[in-house]
Amino acid sequence: MSGEPFAHPALFYGDPRAYLDGTVPFVRAALAAGEPVAVAVPGEKLALIRDALGAEREGVRFLDMREAGRNPGRIIPGVLCAFADAQPPGPRARIIGEPVWAGRGPAEYPACVQHEALINAAFRGREVTVLCPYDTAALHPRALADARTTHPVVIEGTEERPSAVYDPEGAVARHNLPLPPAPAAGPGVLHVAFDAERLSVVRHLAADHGAGLGLTGAVLEDLTLVTAELTTNSVLHGGGRGTLTVWAAGGQVLCEVRDRGRLTDPLAGRRPAAPGRRGGRGLLLVNLLSDLVRTHTSPAGTTIRCHLGA
Repeated sequence: MSGEPFAHPALFYGDPRAYLDGTVPFVRAALAAGEPVAVAVPGEKLALIRDALGAEREGVRFLDMREAGRNPGRIIPGVLCAFADAQPPGPRARIIGEPVWAGRGPAEYPACVQHEALINAAFRGREVTVLCPYDTAALHPRALADARTTHPVVIEGTEERPSAVYDPEGAVARHNLPLPPAPAAGPGVLHVAFDAERLSVVRHLAADHGAGLGLTGAVLEDLTLVTAELTTNSVLHGGGRGTLTVWAAGGQVLCEVRDRGRLTDPLAGRRPAAPGRRGGRGLLLVNLLSDLVRTHTSPAGTTIRCHLGA
């Protein structure tokens, strides 16, 4: 590799032994060097690493990625940067992050690939290593092929090799896919146009409709906030108007906003909020509150679809 201080290897493993052989020495090397280290992987893998570390686990930050990284768009600001940015200057921060597992659904997967690709831009130039395990026995071959495009280095057993197909920008573009059409207006579906004068009305309509679909408490508040941020963003940056659709599917409530703007910054909504800066946090808030956020953008416009309340 070049002199780039950021490192982002993929670890290919096929069984628990290979998983521990690839992750535990990584953690122990960080602890021995006095470097801060975090492990954000699915809960069952978290238990494996904890048990293997024994008393050494006291020096490690553990996060269940099924919860902390349920929405892939939340992982960079809410998991990786949240840990790295909290460390004192000097030592390299090390993180094990496993955002792709066999239970990820087809709606989640493109967002996972884009997340993995965007890590490289988010941490460019920083003294950080993010090691990403991939289960070769459980994942579809497509996921392993995508891992080679989003990671500059791939580790398999004792071999560590540069990826010949590394292309994170291409991975982001290939997974910028049109979303399945939202349902047409009808029973159980709120579909409404908005502009600057109707922002408050639309927010209340979304809250009322979400309540009618069974949302309550904090999740209903999240729907209201997500609607407010997305519609305001459309008015300010998406041509001054747009359409909102809210409906239920698969045990969740989906909120979609379409406008005629084009989202040109792939990291929008994935950067942590800058201290003391007002504004510019709308898409970040949407990612932090939602269970899943899917985006499609093109010269014709942008669609952002949020899933809430699983």
